[in-house]
Amino acid sequence: MHRDVLVGWLDELLRTQEISKLYRDPSLNGLQVEGKEQVTKIGAAVDAAQATITKAIELGVDFLIVHHGLFWGGQHPVVGTHKRRLEALFRGGINLYASHLPLDIHPEVGNNAVIAQKLGLVDLEPFEVGYIGRLPQARSIADLATEMGRITATADEFGNLIANQCLIHQGGPSEVSRVAVVSGSGSDLISAAHSRGAELLITGEPKHQNFHETFERGMNAIYAGHYDTETFGVKALAERIEKEFGLPWVFIEHPTGL
Repeated sequence: MHRDVLVGWLDELLRTQEISKLYRDPSLNGLQVEGKEQVTKIGAAVDAAQATITKAIELGVDFLIVHHGLFWGGQHPVVGTHKRRLEALFRGGINLYASHLPLDIHPEVGNNAVIAQKLGLVDLEPFEVGYIGRLPQARSIADLATEMGRITATADEFGNLIANQCLIHQGGPSEVSRVAVVSGSGSDLISAAHSRGAELLITGEPKHQNFHETFERGMNAIYAGHYDTETFGVKALAERIEKEFGLPWVFIEHPTGL
């Protein structure tokens, strides 16, 4: 299909411009680099890193969707690693489409909506760029951490899934029912989640300045990895494209361990 048709469809589905302005997203959301006009294969990755771009070229991808793109506010001189990434995209004829907050917040293919669905949360309410919901039955923090480790599992070189080890900061009850989910870097929202009645915040990475906030508020936090909590959106979006237009897709795995 033609690149411009796909870009228009993505912009409309993700409300790209509306969400970017509403949340003042520092990322340049939408088509960041123009490649081939005709799209035949979709690639999905968390980061527009040299490794993922190189792999996309090897796999014959001509439209790469990422959560973290190449442009984050301000001006970017085309030098060093930035130059090499752009050169590789041009050489491979790859279109690069980035969706940061629009893909966090989307109610169907967003990172947080997918995580909430996989955990079985019901009665979902918007919370910042994520969601707050209720578990049908209270579950232990340890059980939920194990579950998050399972659903964020990564494959080894032989294709075997290896569960991730989540970090638990248990400052509240050992069993919870009301849970907030904010993928990536959401530890600054500990107090906001607590004020909304959440007993647990599930997010990606911790920050030192929020450690005591968790325990002093009687709150729980599970940190499941910034990268690992942000693989869901690009995968769900690629699946939606395949369903809508019949384009094959591949996920390009390049975990950071963060």
